[in-house]
Amino acid sequence: MNLDSMNALLLIDIQNDFLPGGALAVSHGDEVIAAANRLISGFPLVIASQDWHPAGHGSFASAQGGVPGTLGTLAGLTQVLWPDHCVQGTRGADFAAALDMRRVEAIFRKGVDPTVDSYSAFWDNGRRRSTGLAGYLRERGVSCVTVCGLATDYCVRFTALDAVDAGFEVTLALGACRGVELAAGDVERAVEELRARGVKVMLS
Repeated sequence: MNLDSMNALLLIDIQNDFLPGGALAVSHGDEVIAAANRLISGFPLVIASQDWHPAGHGSFASAQGGVPGTLGTLAGLTQVLWPDHCVQGTRGADFAAALDMRRVEAIFRKGVDPTVDSYSAFWDNGRRRSTGLAGYLRERGVSCVTVCGLATDYCVRFTALDAVDAGFEVTLALGACRGVELAAGDVERAVEELRARGVKVMLS
């Protein structure tokens, strides 16, 4: 990390539907909240992403007549079919109540286009539409980002990869992440992919 550069913390999708009891619960997902809150105090800039799907989003198994956790297609891409989750305006889409949002300077919503999913906080999965996050970070003088949240093997992974592609120095705060693990080993494979792309992995 360059000491003279602005370092931003990206809080990825720490929302009710990804917590235990939520529509797309990540195992032990609630454990990221305290870890994220500890990280927040150490960063001059904190940004949050928010999954924000319209009802009937094309990635929902219910919209495709499929089974959650199986594969379909969307926007010409292979698509995991998910339970309905993080629907705009619902409690499930709200940030976790215990997450300290007081220092969050901006929220970037994703998954708003019903015709394509959006794991990354930077782009939709088809890279058709940018959220504007990269430009926002550059305008603030950011060159380093630390990524944490939910889930390690999907939205955190794709956000970190896109941050690398956008030219940022990237750190994964692994202790403040939890994964979906649709298949055993998905989280480990995601972390190794990120390491191979030059992402620093912070374990604690």
